[in-house]
Amino acid sequence: MKSLTHVFTKSLTKKISLLLTPLALSCQVAFAAPADLSKAIEADYQQHLSSLFQHFHQHPELSHLEFNTAKRLAAELKAAGFTVTTGVGKTGVVAILKNGPGPLVMMRADMDGLPVEEKSGLAYASKVKTKDWDGKEVSVMHACGHDVHITSLVGTARQMAARKKAWSGTLMLIGQPAEERVGGAQSMMDDGLYQRFGKPDYALAFHVSSEIEAGKIVAVEGSPYSGVDSVDIIIHGVGAHGASPHRGKDPIVLGAQIVLALQTIISRELAPKEPGVITVGSFHAGSKHNIIPDQAVLQLTVRNDNLETRDYLIQAIERVAKNLGRAAGLPEDKLPEVKVDPQTTPPTVNDIPLTQRLKASWRKTMGEQIFDENYRRLGMGAEDFPFLTINPYIPSTYFAVGGTPAAAFAAEKNGGPAVPSHHSPLFKVEPEPAIRTGVEATVHALFELMPVK
Repeated sequence: MKSLTHVFTKSLTKKISLLLTPLALSCQVAFAAPADLSKAIEADYQQHLSSLFQHFHQHPELSHLEFNTAKRLAAELKAAGFTVTTGVGKTGVVAILKNGPGPLVMMRADMDGLPVEEKSGLAYASKVKTKDWDGKEVSVMHACGHDVHITSLVGTARQMAARKKAWSGTLMLIGQPAEERVGGAQSMMDDGLYQRFGKPDYALAFHVSSEIEAGKIVAVEGSPYSGVDSVDIIIHGVGAHGASPHRGKDPIVLGAQIVLALQTIISRELAPKEPGVITVGSFHAGSKHNIIPDQAVLQLTVRNDNLETRDYLIQAIERVAKNLGRAAGLPEDKLPEVKVDPQTTPPTVNDIPLTQRLKASWRKTMGEQIFDENYRRLGMGAEDFPFLTINPYIPSTYFAVGGTPAAAFAAEKNGGPAVPSHHSPLFKVEPEPAIRTGVEATVHALFELMPVK
């Protein structure tokens, strides 16, 4: 007769096996997949990554509040065989896999969502509502594709762990919080990221893009993302009755003159092919129809692709504001004040030799057709990835992976629905080609940078 202990142990073992996550079970299947990397990634997507993506998409969390996202990501990376540390920079995740001598290479994925109510129409759309940083209830969605990034990070981890004979070195995978608020990378650095885990020899990251055809990539030899500054201009005036403007100094009129004059900095002072943006996003002044206020405040976003342009734009803004104040007859102690937020974000600048090396590798392993030759960078969005690569300097490449099917672009061109932009409640990507391409491009890049000697 079997003992009660034996029966209980057998029963418990059976229950545990039934409760194993799909992650652990599918790892066994995926890692036994064909040697061909593309086919193996396809199998892993069908068996595990697809459901993982939908989980992340349905459970988005705001910046610095990614507790459950970090927990699931950490579990996935640990199950793949990595040594995982959580709580780096509050909610950041660091996973390390040591595999013999060689360089330390970092791959980063951001993981926060946005306070946007999803209206994509997807069957797995987010319905999450939560309290934001000020205690206000908001809807949350992955309106920028970070769910693609962390799912691909897991896919990369699983493929690299399954192919340890194909590379040598140390792989560092990072789940970074709070990219949307441009603070997560710095918070991880402030928490001793490189002191605790080692300074990478190379750093990589990618962003899914709704502006690029799904299944293709773009790697810019230069600046894929711009630097950004938030600037306030405080305009001092002299208040008066609206019927007696001669008795005052109208800060609203002066503010309007400053808004228009700022645009000439871009159109007449920057070289025509030098990117730059000065946008006045907010103009606050006055309280009533017939009162000339004594103050107006302009709020600006200022964009650049290199630090020299950034310095020029900031100085030019101050020159324009103060000299227009002088032209309006303001005394020196009442000239407009220009305040630059110290939380500046530098431009993301790809290391050109490294990027050329990786493009050659992708061309060889994935074919010339992998590159989207039709893509043109038209906007000046910013990223906080450079906080991980500037000080200390680390050669890095930040590439883009397409997320929109070619048919959707064709439909838009023929008068159909517009392709939704990032941060839109309508935002959606085609997850399978985006995730598969992201994983494959990353793995090939890692093989290139960490060859077996």
